Amino acid sequence: MAGAQVKVNGPAASASVATRILGIDPGLRSTGFGLIDSLGSQLRYVASGCIKTGEGSLPERLKIILDGVREVITTYKPDQAAVEIVFVNVNPQSTLLLGQARGAAICGAVSCDLPVAEYTALQVKQAVVGHGKAAKEQVSHMVQRLLSLEGAPSSDAADALACAICHAHGSSGLAAMAGIGTRKRGGRLSA
Repeated sequence: MAGAQVKVNGPAASASVATRILGIDPGLRSTGFGLIDSLGSQLRYVASGCIKTGEGSLPERLKIILDGVREVITTYKPDQAAVEIVFVNVNPQSTLLLGQARGAAICGAVSCDLPVAEYTALQVKQAVVGHGKAAKEQVSHMVQRLLSLEGAPSSDAADALACAICHAHGSSGLAAMAGIGTRKRGGRLSA
């Protein structure tokens, strides 16, 4: 699936084409998504929201995430996706469930032939706030400022937008410096 090419208006950008990036903050109850257009150092907010799974069996909830990510991709036609990497929490069961939600989100993107980059929470905070130990409120505030939003997005949507911003900044060096792999068609990793 070829990504959408979004033209950015303005004197310096009149002949250039922006890259549309889908950021995903995976969660079993609520998976946040955020879309931005990136053209050089310019970022423009496109959309954000949450895929809510409600109650039900684990397979049903994972299908909701998979279908929700595919619907977002079909609607907004991003060129690339960025997903936060999950680390082990104190509760191994919660970590396993979060990992399954993350897998469903990645499968949704890969099934639409979208390349998926992965970033740690530390990398996302570093790219958006300037230091890796930033609080959630700081990340949300910087997302609001960087994208010139009138109000603060929900917590999950802010984290997803932050992931997209990290990827936009990473395409000019962060991902290469960190040695981050990109998931391609078939789930194979390539540098």
